Amino acid sequence: MSDNTENQVSFLSSPQIIEHYSFLQELGVFRHIDSLNREIRGYKNLLLGALHIFTRTSIDEIMDAAVEQISDLFLPSLVIFLWKPVQHKEGLTIKGYQNYKVIDPGIKIESIAPFEPFFRQYPKPVNYEYLLGQMKDNASLDALVGIRPELIVPILGPSGLYGLILIGPKLLTGGYTRTELEFLNHLMSFASQAIQNHLHYEQTLRDGKTGLFNYSFFMTRIAEEAARIRRGDYSSSIIVIDVDHFKQFNDSFGHLMGDRVLENIALVIKQGVRTEDIPSRFGGEEFTILLPHADRGTVWAVAERLRIAVANMKVPTALALPPVTISLGVFTFDKYMELNVAEIINRADMALYQSKEQGRNRTTVWGSGLLFKIQNSGRGIAKHNSGVIP
Repeated sequence: MSDNTENQVSFLSSPQIIEHYSFLQELGVFRHIDSLNREIRGYKNLLLGALHIFTRTSIDEIMDAAVEQISDLFLPSLVIFLWKPVQHKEGLTIKGYQNYKVIDPGIKIESIAPFEPFFRQYPKPVNYEYLLGQMKDNASLDALVGIRPELIVPILGPSGLYGLILIGPKLLTGGYTRTELEFLNHLMSFASQAIQNHLHYEQTLRDGKTGLFNYSFFMTRIAEEAARIRRGDYSSSIIVIDVDHFKQFNDSFGHLMGDRVLENIALVIKQGVRTEDIPSRFGGEEFTILLPHADRGTVWAVAERLRIAVANMKVPTALALPPVTISLGVFTFDKYMELNVAEIINRADMALYQSKEQGRNRTTVWGSGLLFKIQNSGRGIAKHNSGVIP
């Protein structure tokens, strides 16, 4: 039994209370006590929900935690989270939940930007029907017609509208009460703050232009991996990437277009590596990738996949751009080599240099005293060459 319950039992069993029970009931004292107890329970739930959200370490986990709190407390028929990454021009993330399970909500919507002016002016959960009246003839609302959520809850921060949560009708009871709407508003304030904290932390680790990890974080992680691998019995690998003729590209098309090329290459890299890999922008037009627990065959396959994907990449622009290609240097290391971080990076750089020397748009793998150069010809036929490291 909780302290609250014990205190309430003690209060109600007091002789003075029993003697004046009818009078106190008529005055509404007990109703007021019940109301206060509900309010206390609400604050406890809110604090527990906030704790549940703030202990998450990624945007996905924050979303999952917020949806879990909403589902636990209100049992809605459906919860859909629309999340707009505030950096790096990635598309809208849409996650649907039903009975605590992730589902495909079937929403086709490109952006939540049209909702931002309304929610900046009215930063609270609103009824869907009310929003329809306020945003007439807005094509973005057409995407929600098949869903018809009962509530739309904004997640706002200094950078604007981060996301929307669409909440379906309750499964067991009537509509959402004013108290429940206030609870949702407070809960989303916590979610917004958690997202802001996560973004601020990410900004210390990420390159602002590409969204990849920055030089400092990469150097920290490769130092950790070099230390860890001395205690293990496995191989890890590193890829160093350089954009071919990038200076000429900048001179011909301008730095803004050069930035767009780097952003698109970064997107190809992010899509082409594993969750545990560490892709980074090392500086300028140079990228690095740390691949823990990746042997030479694995890292070569990754490097070639990235090289081909970049060569086939279409940069969204009205200009007629020439094909963009990259050169790659690969190095695989283990505990028996007893190399420090500088030596690991230097060997990958040596392999990259050979790729440049041999005509660019190729992958060179450093290993066991040999440089294995793999190149795709214009007809798509692989050529294999080798040379001894100086």
